[in-house]
Amino acid sequence: MEGMTLMEINAGDTAWVLASAALVMLMTPGLAFFYGGMVRMKSVLNMMMMSFITIAVVTVMWVLVGYSLTFAGDTGHVIGDFSEVGLKGLMATDSVSGSTPTLAFVAFQLMFAIITPALISGAIADRAKFRGWIAFVVGWTLLVYFPVAHSVWFLQDGNGGWIGDKLKAVDFAGGTAVHLNAGAAALALAIVLGKRVGWKKDPMRPHSLPLVLLGAGLLWFGWFGFNAGSALSAGTTAAVTFVNTQAATATAVIGWLIVERIVHGKATTLGLASGAVAGLVAITPSCGAVSPIGALILGLAAGAICCFAVSLKYKLGFDDSLDVVGVHFVGGLFGSLAIGLLGTAAAPSAVNGLFYGGGFTQLGKQALANLVVGLYSFTVAFILGKVIDKTIGFRVTEDDEVTGVDQVEHAETAYDFLGASGLRGALSARPAPAETENGTTTEPAEKEGVKA
Repeated sequence: MEGMTLMEINAGDTAWVLASAALVMLMTPGLAFFYGGMVRMKSVLNMMMMSFITIAVVTVMWVLVGYSLTFAGDTGHVIGDFSEVGLKGLMATDSVSGSTPTLAFVAFQLMFAIITPALISGAIADRAKFRGWIAFVVGWTLLVYFPVAHSVWFLQDGNGGWIGDKLKAVDFAGGTAVHLNAGAAALALAIVLGKRVGWKKDPMRPHSLPLVLLGAGLLWFGWFGFNAGSALSAGTTAAVTFVNTQAATATAVIGWLIVERIVHGKATTLGLASGAVAGLVAITPSCGAVSPIGALILGLAAGAICCFAVSLKYKLGFDDSLDVVGVHFVGGLFGSLAIGLLGTAAAPSAVNGLFYGGGFTQLGKQALANLVVGLYSFTVAFILGKVIDKTIGFRVTEDDEVTGVDQVEHAETAYDFLGASGLRGALSARPAPAETENGTTTEPAEKEGVKA
């Protein structure tokens, strides 16, 4: 995200940042639909609940300590401080971040903090205890997301976070801080919780592809706030990142479907939705660093690469239920590394990659940043997942998993087929209206004082 300097509040910029915050907020319910449609019928509520509860939990954390630890001052170039705990002092009229009130920036960044752990949930679909998930969200957000976001986005003329301000690795809107970060944690949790019952043997098809497409559409729509909103002003940078986001996503869909057609013989609805998300992920770190033509190339490559990557889980033996690793880890990594190849100084981020005469310098910076974040996130998530599993429990029992986590964890089911069956039965048992000679009908007569 762009560095901020103290200036007067601009109404247009403020409106854009607040609108973008709302767009990013919509992405988490969109993710819930996307993930919810991909799981089996007996798990859809639990899958959606894991996204929605993240909104509640992370919001409280962000207001209490999260914003302060991420954007208030700097401690060792890896974390903030406690000077703005409870958003202390940020309601003042002279509290400004760039050209917007600080609280507008607080709201915008909150939505990033919410969706990042929510992304992880797709890797452990069908088998996680709800309380275990909540405990993980609290621990991982505090120990991983806050310091990583600070390291990437707290820019203070060389005295800020080590990734963005010292190393000068570029992450415009979250390829490293959000997607690779979440993808590494997802891999760790998939290993900790183990494989689903019947994995590789039983069919585990999406129960509702229309829900998947609805979720993908909401994600695509909200992503313009995610990327273009990260300009933090309504100007040229926002326009460039908006166009680049759309261009890369379009070609990623095409790239994914081409590979799918070649490998499997058919282009699928799920492939289209997954390709769109892969393109959105890949362009996130690089939307301010590449040209529109570069975005087209990046998206096409990302769609193809992520399509191949999702099948690796079968060869490597880890059950990443909804392909978080293949799409978010691989897509985020590729999009970040692509800055070192396709980056152009003519774009807002102003860095030249290898193909624009910049040599390997920027590519090396991008690789180092992602290596450190990936290893850190994986390690903390693995340890945290083990601790939760050994204490309050993280995975449901095998019998509960077979029954379905919706019923076991929430005492609910997404679709009331019993009720629908009962209604059909009642309607079929009702006597047909009597027909008169002129073709009109009358209600059946009462028998023994009881209506039929």
